Order: sequence, then C-alpha cells, then structure tokens
Amino acid sequence: MIYNLDKINEMAEGDQDFITSVVSVFLEEVPADLEDLEKAINERDYENVYKLAHKIKPNVDLLGMEQTRATALEIETLGKSSTSMEEIEQKFPLLKKDVLQVISELQKDFNL
Repeated sequence: MIYNLDKINEMAEGDQDFITSVVSVFLEEVPADLEDLEKAINERDYENVYKLAHKIKPNVDLLGMEQTRATALEIETLGKSSTSMEEIEQKFPLLKKDVLQVISELQKDFNL
C-alpha cells in the first residue's frame, strides 16, 4: 500500500463519511487531472503541465503519498520554468504508475 490515511484521519476526527468523501473526490478528480497532464506533456504545454501537477500535488499529499508528491512537485517546477520537457517526460511515468496503483487500491479498499 503506497497511500496512508493518517492526514485524512486526523482531519476527519473519526468521521468515516468524511474519509469516504475525500477518497471519492480523489477518485473523481485525479484520474482526469492525470489524463490532462499526460495530454499537456504530449502537447509540450508547459503552462498546463505546471497547473495540473500543482493540482495533483495536494491530492496525493493528503493521501500520504510522499514520493508521488515529490515527483508531482518536480514536474510542477519543471513546467513552471519551461526548461526541460524531456525531464518531465522521464518523471511522468512514475507519477502515473503510483497514482493508478493508488486509485486501484482505494477502489478496492473502499468498494467504490
């Protein structure tokens, strides 16, 4: 399991509906953001790469995905500086693999 619910549990203070709601929002928003990020990378659209990585980052952070958050931050920074699409293209598969794995685990763990 590469996610961790500690941050959400702390915020939820035992409210299981809140936890399920946060997970549901993650499952609704992040796959689309990830798809849009991949499209922006393919189109070499630095501005949208930056914006989408920035949007994904707090979602993975909330799930305690530290390595994935770090990768999203690197992609965000590279997108903002518009310097190396090649570096972004190297980092994106790791981000995608981790996020897709967590999506699958969350769907199974929460029956969503």
